[in-house]
Amino acid sequence: MNEGLLQRLKAVLPADGVLEGGGLEGRTEDWMRRQPLRATLLLRPASTAEVSAVLKLCHGAGQPLIVHAGLTGLVHGADTTPSDIVLSLERLRRIESIDPVQRVAVVEAGVTLQQLQEAAEQAGLAFPLDLGARGSATLGGNAATNAGGNRVLRFGMMREMVLGIEVVLADGTVLPAMNRLIKNNSGYDLKQLFIGSEGTLGVITRLVLRLREKPARQDVMFASVPGFDQLAALLKHMDRALGGGLSAFEVMWPEFYTLVTTPPATGRAPVAHGAPFYALVESLGSDAERFQAACESAIECGLVSDAAIARSQAEVAAIWGLRDDVLQTARWGLPFAFDVSLPIRDMPAYVERVRRELHAAWPQVRAWVFGHMGDGNLHVVVSPDGLPSDARARVERMVYEPLQALGGAVSAEHGIGLEKKGWLSISRSAEEIALMRALKQSFDPKGILNPGRVI
Repeated sequence: MNEGLLQRLKAVLPADGVLEGGGLEGRTEDWMRRQPLRATLLLRPASTAEVSAVLKLCHGAGQPLIVHAGLTGLVHGADTTPSDIVLSLERLRRIESIDPVQRVAVVEAGVTLQQLQEAAEQAGLAFPLDLGARGSATLGGNAATNAGGNRVLRFGMMREMVLGIEVVLADGTVLPAMNRLIKNNSGYDLKQLFIGSEGTLGVITRLVLRLREKPARQDVMFASVPGFDQLAALLKHMDRALGGGLSAFEVMWPEFYTLVTTPPATGRAPVAHGAPFYALVESLGSDAERFQAACESAIECGLVSDAAIARSQAEVAAIWGLRDDVLQTARWGLPFAFDVSLPIRDMPAYVERVRRELHAAWPQVRAWVFGHMGDGNLHVVVSPDGLPSDARARVERMVYEPLQALGGAVSAEHGIGLEKKGWLSISRSAEEIALMRALKQSFDPKGILNPGRVI
């Protein structure tokens, strides 16, 4: 970065909007690795106009920018080099409005998911996206990565919740697409180009988000399941019995359940260890009697061998806490975390193949499987403890290559970032990737926005 650009950037931002030198101490690139920030300059615009001014200057100079939001990503999308400038959206933190009649919220991109959840609840509404990093993940980042999380089964991915966005393009042009209508078929739905693009086509600065009525109830069952056939049948049974009220269906293989319910983990086991599978079933909005009846009939049909039904919000939180306690997998070092999607019927054979290949290579390897079975998303996590330095590439092949024949996806919800670029062709055709490149060239001809990500 040349001195002239630095001075021009300082001229369009307030003094506390430009951090360099000692001002960068303690800054990191992600929440898990805690990699110290390698960029030598961090910009903190506080408005769309300031974001636009920064991008215009950087575009003119051909200066790469790495966009930082909540830093909760898992695919190295926020990594930097000393030649990069970081554009942080941490000061865009306003909830501009919540309309209880239209049931929409207008927010800036730096608002955290939890902030909106709490504000919506105070208005008697709900924002249904939910994930473990809710306290840090930002709504702009959620949109840029098309976040999924725990309730995709009922409410869909983040893109289903975004009605409108404001985006700043690479050259500083502001695209105001702040639609507030659920139904608007007036031409191309341009916002969809930017949702899930991981900041490579534009910088999202504001969003219009669809809210729902606050559910009257939240009911949760944690169950032992005797086999995978019963697990798949339980999903259909609960969805049918609850008449559309099923909001989450999470599955844990026994190794993960044991990990999060034995010391030093603080979670307590709601049902006994020793089952082949465990399911967390959540219903939002149905009556307690209907949920109880659905659970009892599942037991009577042999779909469930043991079950605990939460009787208070504290018990609901404790059960969900088990599912969210993924950091237990980091006890033996920073794990290899994979996020895949595949047809439900193929899950047991896929998991068995991955486990077989892992143990053939390293008999003492630690590996855990859990995830959002209701929407076909599994998380495969492998500990590096005792593995050779080149293990990562070998594990990736074991996890990703079987997906091609199954029509699976190498990224269900985390995105591609820098980490999964080499495997994109498993999930996208050559023609699709060529069109992605054409879009990137059209929107960002100088390649300054999150360079090297996705494609």
